[in-house]
Order: sequence, then C-alpha cells, then structure tokens
Amino acid sequence: MFTGIIEAQGHIAALLPDNGDVTLRIQSAELDFGDVKLGDSIAVNGVCLTVTALSGGDSFSADVSGETLSLTSLKQLKAGSRVNLEKAMTPSTRMGGHLVSGHVDGLGTVRSLTRDARSVRIDIEAPAELARYIAQKGSITVDGISLTVNSVDGAVFSLNIIPHTQQVTTIQDWAVGTPVNLEVDIIARYLERLLLGERAAQAGSQGISMAFLAEHGFLNGV
Repeated sequence: MFTGIIEAQGHIAALLPDNGDVTLRIQSAELDFGDVKLGDSIAVNGVCLTVTALSGGDSFSADVSGETLSLTSLKQLKAGSRVNLEKAMTPSTRMGGHLVSGHVDGLGTVRSLTRDARSVRIDIEAPAELARYIAQKGSITVDGISLTVNSVDGAVFSLNIIPHTQQVTTIQDWAVGTPVNLEVDIIARYLERLLLGERAAQAGSQGISMAFLAEHGFLNGV
C-alpha cells in the first residue's frame, strides 16, 4: 500500500525487452535506498512494482509484465523518461494522501492545462467505466500522486495543482494528450461491492447501475 505522496523523482536508465515483458532500471539521486531490499514494492508512476535488483546505491530494477504494459502508461516510457517514485508505506508512515494500492484502474488523458495565478488547472478525461467512482472533493491517484478532485463533468474531472506539487512530480512534463495512470479511491470500490449485497456473488454482476439504485429505493420517483 502507498499514500500517493511522491517521495522522489527518478528516470528510466534502461529498458530491456524480454519475450513480451520488460525489465526497467530506474535511477534516482533523490530516493533513499537505505532501507530498500529485494522484493520490496515501489510505486512507479502509480504502478506497484517489485524490486528485483539493486545497483550502485541509486538505482533498482523491476520486471513489468505484458499485462501491466497493456493497461498502464509504462508502455510509453523510454530511456530518460522521468517517473514519480514512492516506497511502500509502513505502520509509522504519515497518511498525508489517501490509501493507494498501486493497482491502476485505467488510463486517463490530459485534456487541458490552464494557468490560474501560480497554480495550474488540469482537466483529465477518465474511461467511462471509472466515472462513477470519481466525486467532487474526493480523492484520486494520477500517476501515483494523491490529488483532490475539484469538479466533475461526466467522465472529465478537474484538478488544481499548486506550485510545490508541480515541482516535485512529473506533472511538469504533462501536456494535452498525455496518458496518465488512474487509480480511483479504493473505498468507492468497496462501497459499490457492499451495496450489491448478495448480487455480488452472482456471476456476471456488473456493479451499481441507475436501475439497481431505483429498484432498491435510492432514487425516489424513478
């Protein structure tokens, strides 16, 4: 588990394709490797990866499966690409963000970036199937960064990014069209499952729908 508070930036030092998979070597002069061991989890742009090798005191390697490449923006990386890094949380970690699993739910797309004094407002379009989990003033993880949703319009949500967050994350590299990893608030997913009740155990259960809410009295007059 992670908190979505980025500890450091790093860059891709090498990508080694291997029969459809890729081994990444990630270098960072900012990350404290003093307590990192083989088998530890490190979130890379919000994707939980397992440390398979350590070298030089400032880099680690991780294997990325074809499945992960197909579902995340890691497939866009190349040598030199900057990435957000966060080591797995411990029982004593400050919960400065929110609970983040490091399991990406889908890819979003940056639709606009607009200056607002020293901040920047960013609109991101999420996949339609994730829209129901994104709420105004709720939490969402974007490329591993715990962020607060300012507003929602359909599948498009808006963020307000302060200068500090811009400086210490890869947000400074985003442009219109940039694909970003999205992880919705895990509480929203569990709540949906809980509301399904016994239907959750039925094969083919599709989650909460307007018809389901109306049938169970959540939408009066529908």
